[in-house]
Amino acid sequence: MQLPFPFVEDPEPIALERGRKLFNGANSDFLKGVVAMAGLPAGDRVEVCFAGRSNVGKSSLINALTGRTRLARASNTPGRTQEINFFTLTDSHYLVDLPGYGYANAPLPVVEKWQRLLKQYLSGRANLRRAFVLIDSRHGVKDVDEEIMSLLDSSAVTFQVVMTKADKVKEKDREKIFKQVREKLAKHPAAYPEMVLTSSEKGDGIGTLRAIIAGLA
Repeated sequence: MQLPFPFVEDPEPIALERGRKLFNGANSDFLKGVVAMAGLPAGDRVEVCFAGRSNVGKSSLINALTGRTRLARASNTPGRTQEINFFTLTDSHYLVDLPGYGYANAPLPVVEKWQRLLKQYLSGRANLRRAFVLIDSRHGVKDVDEEIMSLLDSSAVTFQVVMTKADKVKEKDREKIFKQVREKLAKHPAAYPEMVLTSSEKGDGIGTLRAIIAGLA
C-alpha cells in the first residue's frame, strides 16, 4: 500500500538533463528585490517561488540548485530578508525567494507588512506555477508552516513540500517526522501529492527538484 504524499521518484535521464541545462550557473542571475507589488517584474515567464521558516535552508537550496554558492545570500539574523527576491533562469523562468517567516524578534508592523505583501503576491501573480514550501527534516511541520499552507490554499496556488537538511536527521527519527508531515498535508487541498527530499550539503534531491521546475514549462 502506497503512503499518501510519497517522495518523488527519480526522474528520467532526459528530464534530469533538461533541469541541469535550465539551472546552469551561467543562466541564472539575481534580478531585483521587491518591497511592493508595483515593483514586480512583468509576468511574462514561468515562475516558481520558495517559502519557508527562517533558517530552513532556502538560500542554501537556491544556491545548490543554481550551482552558484553566493547567488542567494543567507542572513545570520533570522527574518532579516524583507524583500521578495527575483532570480532569472535563462529567459524562460523566474525563481522567487520569499521572505522567511516564523521569527519572533521582528517588529509587529514589519511582520504585518510582509504578510500583506505576501498575500498580494500569491493572489495576484497569474504566471506563478507552483510554490515550494520548505520543511526542515529534523522538525517537521510547525504552526507557522501551516499558516503559509492555508494562505496558499485560499490563494489557489499549488504547493509542493520540499524536505530540507535530510542529512541532518537521524534515521530512527525519519519515519515519525515524515508521518507527521503527511498528516498535516492531508488537510490542505492545494498540496501537491508528492514531496521532494533534499540535502543542499550532500546534493541529494537537487537534480530531481531541477527536473520538476524545468518540467513546469
